Amino acid sequence: MSNNASEIARLRAALAASEARAEAAESELAQTRAVVSTSEAMIKHLRLEIAKLRREQYGHSSERRARLIDQMELQLEELEAAATEDEIAAEKLAKTTIVAGLKRRRPARKPFPEHLPRERVVIAAPTACSCCGSDRIVKMGEDVTETLEVIPRQWKVIQTVREKFTCRTCEKISQPPAPFHATPRGWAGPNLLATILFEKFGQHQPLNRQAERYAREGVDLSLSTLADQVGACAAALEPIHALIGAHVLDGDRLHGDDTTVPLLAKGGTKTARLWTYVRDDRPFGGGAPPAALFQFSRDRGMTNPNRHLAGWQGILQADAYGGYNDLYRADRDPGPVESALCWSHARRKFFELADIKGNARKGKPAHDISPVALEAVARIDAIFDIERGINGLTAAKRQAARHQLSRPLVEELHDWLRAERDRLSKHNPVAKAIDYMFKAERWPAFTGFLEDGRICLTNNAAERALRGIALGRKSWLFAGSERGGDRAAFMYSLIVTAKMNDVDPQAWLADVLVRLPGTTASRVPDLLPWNWARAEQRIAA
Repeated sequence: MSNNASEIARLRAALAASEARAEAAESELAQTRAVVSTSEAMIKHLRLEIAKLRREQYGHSSERRARLIDQMELQLEELEAAATEDEIAAEKLAKTTIVAGLKRRRPARKPFPEHLPRERVVIAAPTACSCCGSDRIVKMGEDVTETLEVIPRQWKVIQTVREKFTCRTCEKISQPPAPFHATPRGWAGPNLLATILFEKFGQHQPLNRQAERYAREGVDLSLSTLADQVGACAAALEPIHALIGAHVLDGDRLHGDDTTVPLLAKGGTKTARLWTYVRDDRPFGGGAPPAALFQFSRDRGMTNPNRHLAGWQGILQADAYGGYNDLYRADRDPGPVESALCWSHARRKFFELADIKGNARKGKPAHDISPVALEAVARIDAIFDIERGINGLTAAKRQAARHQLSRPLVEELHDWLRAERDRLSKHNPVAKAIDYMFKAERWPAFTGFLEDGRICLTNNAAERALRGIALGRKSWLFAGSERGGDRAAFMYSLIVTAKMNDVDPQAWLADVLVRLPGTTASRVPDLLPWNWARAEQRIAA
């Protein structure tokens, strides 16, 4: 029996030692995994920093580099999260607070803003010395640890009281006049109205989702109630919209573009359009504030830009869409619009044929990359480099720099493209990219920037204005009606114009809704985003 007991004890000891070794190996493996994750995250972080620094130094030289930076940032998010998970797992296994070799460099956190209120939570102080037990202790200082916290949105009801008084002499009743309200019936305050508008049109949160969130916060507002206020706000803000539209169409040069919008129709949806016309004189040092005017239409027909720009004459920067062609006719009343085509659109057609990474994603071999397209992209990028150096100069200085620096490159590009086109069949994709620039005598519209310093090389201003709509389509899915599309275009005009002038759209809308009912017609221009911003700066100073 004693031998059996001794054998069992030996086996138990061996099992315990084996378990200890397994636990130690598991802990070591977890530590190694954490170190590897941390190293991968650090390497990716450093590569991202290098890519951003190179982009800042050499400019936005290619779409591939911008796409690469976006991809690296997404990968960095995943690696940082994985590194933290592995680090915590290793610490639990090692039963220590810090695992050797895992002191990962954390991103430097900015100090919390000074304007935030501070709430002091003082931990109860000791009443006696922790060493000797004496009660003769004196405060010598304190350590403060700050933690950022958020308080859920607070709702409140404002009761506006108008007291009534009666005269004991004549018995007449006196009472202060009722205050102006942002909308009829006045049950919603301006900050709530601005929140509803900005979340619907600025953050692309449909009213049904807003109503669900408000209900979870204890405030039951039906979809129809919210929709009623959106319509009332659109009516109240009409004077502001009219002034923005007039300001845009007063420009001598506009950027134009459009994007698709699903429109609810019988049996499904149909493809409608949202158009934008942007006035932005900042590239040539113009003093006019930037602004954007949006329009909605059921289709992309030629009648739409004709209607939008009826009576306007100037330079239209746009793509080569044929729907603008009526604007360029010599017999147009009040006169022809001058076409200025976008070099980004032309470059993109070559870039798609020279995108090595894009072809790799599609499973195409590297030899499918066109050397002609690659050379075209390089030549066009050289012209873009010059543009970045003269952005913001006066029109005269831009024209002079282009005459000296850009014209030789453009002329060489023209001759080289013509020579390469003669060697290609008409079915070659590169030939089609070249034809895009020369078709229907488009070359003068591409080279107009050499003669006029006001013209930009691209139509990016309009594309930037439409970017939020492209992102929002995934949220709101479709426009419910033509009136809804018109209302969306109305609100986009206000919100995008505010953003272009570095104004917080929600704060601006709230203030405008407060002040507009009591503002005379002659003072309404003071509420435009650029005038409002200057007034706010004066108040802050």
